[in-house]
Amino acid sequence: MHQTDIRRMNIHASLLENKLKGKKSFAVLIDPDSVNSASLDSLISLCVSAKADYIFVGGSLLLSNHLDEVVQQIKARSRIPVVLFPGSPSQVSKYADALLYLSLISGRNPELLIGQHVVSAPFVKSSGLEIISTGYIVVDGGAPTTVSYISNAAPVPADKNDIAVCTAMAGEMLGMKLIYLDAGSGAKNPIAEEMIHAVSQNVDIPLIVGGGITDAEKAYLNCQAGADVIVIGNAIEKDSSLIEEVSRAIHSYPLARL
Repeated sequence: MHQTDIRRMNIHASLLENKLKGKKSFAVLIDPDSVNSASLDSLISLCVSAKADYIFVGGSLLLSNHLDEVVQQIKARSRIPVVLFPGSPSQVSKYADALLYLSLISGRNPELLIGQHVVSAPFVKSSGLEIISTGYIVVDGGAPTTVSYISNAAPVPADKNDIAVCTAMAGEMLGMKLIYLDAGSGAKNPIAEEMIHAVSQNVDIPLIVGGGITDAEKAYLNCQAGADVIVIGNAIEKDSSLIEEVSRAIHSYPLARL
C-alpha cells in the first residue's frame, strides 16, 4: 500500500478506535494569525509536554499567509498529528496530516453547505491529505462570534437540544464521519452538557466539542457528557498554562470497561 494511503487512514481510524475504547482526546486549536515563530515554538513545547492528542490549525479569518510555515514548524518540532480546521477553501496545506472537510449543517447558507466545497474539491482532492467529512454545528455561545458573522447563519439556540440532536442525526445519515459542536471562538458560554449528552446518545460517530471552554473542570464535564474530542483555542491564547491542566483532566477520564 502506498505511504499516502496508509496516512489517510490514521486520523479517522484513531478517532473511531478511541471512541470504541471510551478514550477521550484533547486537541489544541492554533490560529495562524495569533502566533509568530517564537510563540508557536513555545506553544508546541507545551502541547508535547501535555501530551495533546491533536493540533488543529485554522481560523474563521486568515489574515496572514504563513499557514504552510506554521504547519511545517509544528511537524518539525512534534509528532502530534496536525489537522486542518479551515475557515475557507484557501486554508489548505499539503504539509498537514488531515483536513476536517466542514459542512455547516446547522446553517442555511448554501455556500458553506456545499458551494465552497465544489470550488475547492479539485485542490483538496489533490492535496494528499486525509479528508474527513465533518458535520459542523454552530451553537449560540451568548455572544456574536466570527464564525457566525462569516457564515451569515443563525446558530442553534443554546437551549434547543432537539434541534442539535436532529441536525447531528441528519449529518450522520448523510455520511458525515464526525460531528463538531462549536460555540465559536470567544464564546461567553460553552455548550451545555445536556446538549452534548443528547447529541452523543443519538449518533454513533465521534463527537468533537469546542468553544467557550476555559477550565479543566468544564473539559472533564464535557467528556462525561459524551464528547470524544475536546478542542481549546482562544482560552489557551490567553493562558497557555491551561494546556497542561486541561490535558490532564481529559486524559484522566475513566475508560469504559471493555
